[in-house]
Formats: sequence, structure tokens, C-alpha cells
Amino acid sequence: MARYKSSPPAIRRRGVGMLRWAVRVASSIVLWTVLLHFSSLLGLPRPPLLAARPSCLGGGGSSSNSSASSAVTVAATDVVGRLAPPAVPSRRVYKSNGYLLISCNGGLNQMRAAICDMVTVACYLNLTMVVPELDKQSFWADPSDFGDIFDVNHFINSLQDEVKIIRELPQKFSRKVPFSMQPISWSSEKYYLRQVLPLVRKHKVVHFSRTDSRLANNGLPLKLQKLRCRVNYNALQFAPSIEALGKKMISALRKTGSFIVLHLRYEMDMLAFSGCTHGCSDKETAELTRMRYAYPWWKEKEIDSEKKRLEGLCPLTPGETTLVLKALGFPRDTRIYIASGEIYGGEKRLAALMTEFPNIIRKEMLLSADELRPFQKHSTQMAALDYLVSIASDVFIPSNDGNMAKVVEGHRRFMGFHKTIQLDRKKLVELIDLLEDQELSWDEFSTAVKELHEGRMSEPTRRKAIAGQPKEEDYFYANPHECLGAARKRRKKLKHTEI
Repeated sequence: MARYKSSPPAIRRRGVGMLRWAVRVASSIVLWTVLLHFSSLLGLPRPPLLAARPSCLGGGGSSSNSSASSAVTVAATDVVGRLAPPAVPSRRVYKSNGYLLISCNGGLNQMRAAICDMVTVACYLNLTMVVPELDKQSFWADPSDFGDIFDVNHFINSLQDEVKIIRELPQKFSRKVPFSMQPISWSSEKYYLRQVLPLVRKHKVVHFSRTDSRLANNGLPLKLQKLRCRVNYNALQFAPSIEALGKKMISALRKTGSFIVLHLRYEMDMLAFSGCTHGCSDKETAELTRMRYAYPWWKEKEIDSEKKRLEGLCPLTPGETTLVLKALGFPRDTRIYIASGEIYGGEKRLAALMTEFPNIIRKEMLLSADELRPFQKHSTQMAALDYLVSIASDVFIPSNDGNMAKVVEGHRRFMGFHKTIQLDRKKLVELIDLLEDQELSWDEFSTAVKELHEGRMSEPTRRKAIAGQPKEEDYFYANPHECLGAARKRRKKLKHTEI
């Protein structure tokens, strides 16, 4: 008699089923591993079940209007260079990982770029974004809210196929102090995925207390780069009151022909904080130095003005700018709109410019006192008017490479590579010094200035990327080349038509 009885048929069938199930599981694991390996080798997208992105890059939500977010094109523009508004896109449906509050810092264009970056971060992390808070604490002390500068409804609705934007936090979160942090500057999307997303999931609401330059210029997925452009050139439209005055100014300028915009960055705050005092009197230099020391948040106190100037790190003075415009061949009757705040030194400092180019135009000459009165003591709104005129001009010439110079340059590239003259300040001050020391004749100086700026007129080119040195490389918003395919085609078509 056998010691053990044979297993019943039901038990044998169950054993065979378990074995088959184990084989299937093992096979699936091997298959996914092989698929992931080959996806990496061939540069294909990762399989969706293994992808770690809870984002608008794909798989994180649904929208019937995905084509609207996948490309940014140069469309028809109106008198202020604004893109013709597309139809309101379908709402993207996704499970939000939490709420993002942002406090922008800096002037208009620094905040503008930051808003584009933060919308992109919110989309990538599947967050719900609250309408941004603008800077009211800096030197300018502008009390304007987001809705005073930008069209809030358009901002929210035009991006609803990418990210949910709300005007304020839900009531249940409004009484709690949110977790606040400053994201690391020039970070990649991976930093936000690995370091920030866990904090949002933990705290439900996260507040970014600083937003300037918090996203890398280069190395981001193409869709995120294009989303930055879409926010900048489509979603961020100025408030109707600003748009209306901007149109009026541009129409008035156009009635009498072409015009150039000179972004003359020579206001008191620029000179004080940069330490650039070339051409200033001893009394003015002392005043600017006192101002710099009066602001504890400005870390750089001792500044060698002449050294900075020779390194090309100072704005050109109005007198230096006058020499450059003449050398570039602009005729005496050129109509020049001055885009700036109050010039330090007033009319006296502009005397040389106005003597050589008497057709100088300021916003006060295009608008009545009643029209300008609501904008007084609102420097950000004034800057918005200058921005609209700058992107619509025939030529844009910034005397410094600050945020406005860079963001306007990028916008003009996007509109069809409209001419922006990128002044080489380092070499220009050398030439100017040689001219003033009579080591160069005027003809030699003029020839040298023209040759220096050949190829510095916003021609199509790729950004210069420098690994590990984001401050030294080209700024994304000055040349968003990932978004300029349509602009390049349009430029070629126009050139062909001219020929």
C-alpha cells in the first residue's frame, strides 16, 4: 500500500493554474524590463505605467484640444503686436496634487517671465495655480494687483487646457499659513518633480516667495519650452485699459511714419544699484551711493563703477547713446520714442540726445494728463505701455541688457524677427573713449561701430548654452528658439517677397 495517496484532481488543477499565473507575472516583468531598456536606448517615451511624470507632458489628464498646447505659432497680430485670440480651449481634466501660490518679485518683465515659468511648473506637477501676487515691496512700491496689469479672465481661460488657475484658495485653506519656500534658481523640471512635488503632496498648499529665474534656460522637454512661450505670447495679455492706451500711442506714432524705440535705462534705481556713475557729478555719485546703502536687501555695496563700465556691465549714458545712434547712421529726423522711467538728471542729461535728434517722443506727448493720471505712481503699468510701444516699433534699441531689453527682444523675434539692435557695450565704451581722446576720427569711429553690430540685429540663431553657468548663457526669453519655427518661415517669405 502506498504511503501517500495521490492528490485529488481539483487540487492538481489549482496547482497548474497557480503555476501558469506565476509564469504570466514573470513574463510580464521581463517584457516591461526589455521594453523600458529599448525605450531608453532608442529615445522613445517611457511606457506609461513606468513614467514618473504626474504632468501635462502626457498621461496626466485629458483634453480634446491637445494640439493647441503642443505648438506655438506666429498668428495674425493687431496694432499692439498681440496675437489674435484663439477659441477658448477645452478644459484639461486631471487630479490636482495641490495648490501653488506664487509671489513675484522685481519689475514688470522679471515678473512676466516668472509667471510663464510658474505656469509651466504647475502644469508639469499637475497643480492648481492661484492667480499670481505681484511685487509691492520693491523700490518701485507699485500697489498694482495682477488684474490691474493683465487680463485675468483671458489668462485663466486661455490656459485651461493645460492647467487649472483659480482666483483665490478654497475657503478651507484660506486660514492656514501655507508652507513657504524659495525654489533653487535655474532648476530643471526634475528638481520640481523630485524636491517640490513631495512637499506639495505633504502640505497641500505651497507658496513660492521668490520666482525670478527659477527655471532653467535649457534642457527642458520641448513641450514645456513651448508652454513657456504660449503663456508669454498668448495668455499674458495686458488689461483692457492698458491695451487701449497702448493702441492709441502706437496709432499716433504710425500716423507720421516709422519710429524707433530707445530703451534708455538711466533711472535712479538702475544707477544706484548697479553702481554705474560714469558721467555723474560727485554730488550725484554720493546721492546714488547713499541710496544703495539705504536698502539692506541689496547685497553689493562697494562697486568700482569704471571697472564695471569697461567690462560692459553698465548702461550707456544718454550722451554715449547719442554717439552710437549717429555712428549707426540714423538720420537727424529719426523719430525716437524714449521707453523709460524718469531719467536721472532730467532734461539736462538728455540735452545732447535732443540736440542731435530733435524728434524725441515721450508718452506724455502722446497722451493727455487725464489719460495718464490713473497710471501715476504705478510704474508697472507705465512699463506696460512702454512694452506695447516697444514690440510695435520699427527698431528697438536697449542701452542695457536688463529684463525689459531681453523679454522685448524675444517677443520681437517671435513676431517675425523684427529688428532689435543688441549693443556691444564693452567694445562700444572702448571706441567711445578712443574717440573722446581723439585717437579715432569720427569716420573711423562710425565705421567701427557699424562693423561691430553686423550680425547683432536679432537674426535667427540658437541660444548659447553654458553648462553650469546659467547666468552667463543666453536667456530663454530673449531667444526662445524652440518656438520660432513659424517666425523663421515668415521671415524667409518676407525676404523672398522683397527680392
